[in-house]
Amino acid sequence: MSTADARAAGSPTKATGPAPFTPEDATFWAEKGKRVAWRTLAVTTFCLLLAFATWFMVSAVAVKLTGIGFAFTTQQLFWITAMPGLAAGILRMVHTFLIPILGTRTTVAVSTLLLLAPSLGWGLAVQSPGTPYWVFLVLAFVAGLGGGNFSSFMPSTSLFFPKRLQGTALGVQAGIGNFGVSVTQFLTPAILGVALLGSALGAPQTFTAKDGKTTEIYLQNAAFIWAPFIVCGALAAWIWLRSVPVKASFRQQLDIFGNKHTWLMTSLYVMTFGSFSGYSAAFPLLIDKVYGKFPGAPQPLKYAFLGPLIGAAIRALAGPIADKFGGAKVTLVSGLGLCGCALAITPFTSPESLDQWPGFLGLMLGLFLFSGIGNASTFKQMPMIFEPRQAGGVIGFTSAIAAFGPFLFSVAFGAIIAATGSPTAFFFGAAVFYALNVGLNWWFYTRKGAEKPC
Repeated sequence: MSTADARAAGSPTKATGPAPFTPEDATFWAEKGKRVAWRTLAVTTFCLLLAFATWFMVSAVAVKLTGIGFAFTTQQLFWITAMPGLAAGILRMVHTFLIPILGTRTTVAVSTLLLLAPSLGWGLAVQSPGTPYWVFLVLAFVAGLGGGNFSSFMPSTSLFFPKRLQGTALGVQAGIGNFGVSVTQFLTPAILGVALLGSALGAPQTFTAKDGKTTEIYLQNAAFIWAPFIVCGALAAWIWLRSVPVKASFRQQLDIFGNKHTWLMTSLYVMTFGSFSGYSAAFPLLIDKVYGKFPGAPQPLKYAFLGPLIGAAIRALAGPIADKFGGAKVTLVSGLGLCGCALAITPFTSPESLDQWPGFLGLMLGLFLFSGIGNASTFKQMPMIFEPRQAGGVIGFTSAIAAFGPFLFSVAFGAIIAATGSPTAFFFGAAVFYALNVGLNWWFYTRKGAEKPC
C-alpha cells in the first residue's frame, strides 16, 4: 500500500496519527477516497454475508432436528430459532459503540473470527442424539454473534462514502449481506447428502420424513461448511481494512437517545428489517406447521430460501432508487405493501387443502419483497436526518432493536400456533403495526411541510 493510500485509509502516521477521511471533498474522493471506500465495502460485505449465514444457519438446521431423533415440541423448535435473534439484539447494542472506540479493522476482523464458535459448535452438537435441549438453546444464542456484527459493519461503511452514495453503498452491503440468509437455507439441503472430507467431519444421521421414508444425511455439514470461509474473511479484514479517525467515547455517543427521530427511525426499521429477519427465521418452521399436515406437503427448505433471496435482492436494488427519489417516499411504499400483504395472507393461514399453498407462498414472498424495499430506504433516511457521527450510532441502535425480530417473531408464532392452531392472529397484529408506521413516516418525513423531509 502506498503512503498516500495508507493515509486515505486512515492509517496512523508518526506526525499526525490517523489522517482525515473526507469523502464529501470531491478532490479527495476522486484521488484517494473512492478506492479505499469500495475496497472496504467489498471486504466488509463478504464478512457480513458470513455473519448472516451463521446467524440464520439455525433456522435451516432446526427444521431437521426431530427427523434425526430429537424429541422437541413445536414451541421448543420455535424457541431454538428465536434465540439467535435474542442474542443478535443484545450484541448489536454493544456493536453500536465499537467503531469509534476500536476502529473498522479490529472490529470487523475479530467479530468475523468469532463466528467459528457457532459453526463448530452446531456441527458437533447435531451429531449426538443425546445432546440436551438446553445445549441447543445456548448454541442458538451463540449463533446470534453473526447478527450482532451488522451494527458495527454498516455504520463503519457509512463513514467511507459521501452522502449522495450512502443509499447505494449501504443498500448493496446490506442486500448482499442479507443474501447470507438465503444462501444458508438454500445450501443446507444441497450439502446434507455429501460426506464432506470423507468421514473426517463425522458419521451420517438417519433422517425419517413424515411419510416414514428414511435417508442418510450429514446435518453437521450445515454448520461446518462456513468455517473455512470465516477464517478467510477474518484474514482479509485484518490485511486490507483500515480505520477512519472518528473517535467518540461511550458517553459521547449516548446523545442520540435524546433525539426523537432516533426512536421514530427505530420503529420504522423494526417494521422493515425486523420483519425481514423475523420471517426469515420462522419461515421454514411456519411452512412445516401450517402446511406440513397434508399428503405431499411442501418441503420447507425447498421454498424457505426464496423469501430471504427476494428481500436481499430488492434491498440492493432499492438503494439507488432511494437515492434518486428519497428514502421516505420509498419507505411509504414499503409500509403500505407490508400492511396489505399481512392482511391478505390471513385467509391462507388456516388451510383446508394444499390448494391454498400458492396463495400463502406468494403473499409471504410479498412480505419479504416489501420488507427488503424498506430496509434500503430507511438506511437512506438516517444519514440524511442525522450528522455523520450520530448517524452511525443511530444506524447501529435501530438495527440492534430490529435484530430482535427473529426472537419476537419466532416466540410469537410458536405461542399463537400452540394456543390457536394457526398463525392468523399474528398477521392481524403485524398489519396494525405496519399501518401505524406508515402514518409516522408520512407525518414526519414524507408529507409537504414534514419536519425532516428525506
